Amino acid sequence: MPDDEPPILRMPGDWQLDAEPVDELPEPEPIPEPPPSPPPSPSRTPEPEDETPSLDRIVEALLFAGGLPLTPEQVCSAIRGLTVDAAREAIDRLGKQYRRQNRPYAVVPRDGGFVLALRPGFRPVRDRLFGGPKEARLTQPLLDTLSLVAYKQPIAKPDIDALRGAESGAVLRQLVRLGLIAATRRSPADGGPTFGTTSRFLDLFGLASLDDLPRLGDTVQR
Repeated sequence: MPDDEPPILRMPGDWQLDAEPVDELPEPEPIPEPPPSPPPSPSRTPEPEDETPSLDRIVEALLFAGGLPLTPEQVCSAIRGLTVDAAREAIDRLGKQYRRQNRPYAVVPRDGGFVLALRPGFRPVRDRLFGGPKEARLTQPLLDTLSLVAYKQPIAKPDIDALRGAESGAVLRQLVRLGLIAATRRSPADGGPTFGTTSRFLDLFGLASLDDLPRLGDTVQR
């Protein structure tokens, strides 16, 4: 039997081969115990998903959705049992909260309602992302479609197609990407979206409100 093979051991009373004496094995070194785990850091308990959001958060979400300026009456139509005065107070609270927290945006009155708009000091950042007035090169189809939306908003795509005499899906998508128009609400006719201009449209053309749009008479009524 080779020297490096271990001896064969048998139970007492059974036969066995003689084995050479084996040096006594050293005592195994104790395995150090792992250091205790640090206590878990306190974390904020997440709010239950089914918890009803506060009135201010709902109003904030409505403003964030964009589209046409949000009026207190529209807030009341979205929240059952809410009064117009309570809606105005919620909008006012949000505006004060944003000013107190020095947010880059503010609640701005516009066209009888309210919109979320960047404060003037942050508009150059937006222009770097989307391009300023000089960089927003609008082709004639874009300008024609934008004019229809500006003067006839809220207006649905089938009506735009009929007035232009052409399919307007690609043009509308490009205007949405440029941030000049946004989907506002569903059309009662076919359930599709209607479109309106945004605060960026007003900024781009130097308008304080839609009331400052040039009066084109029958030019846009074609």
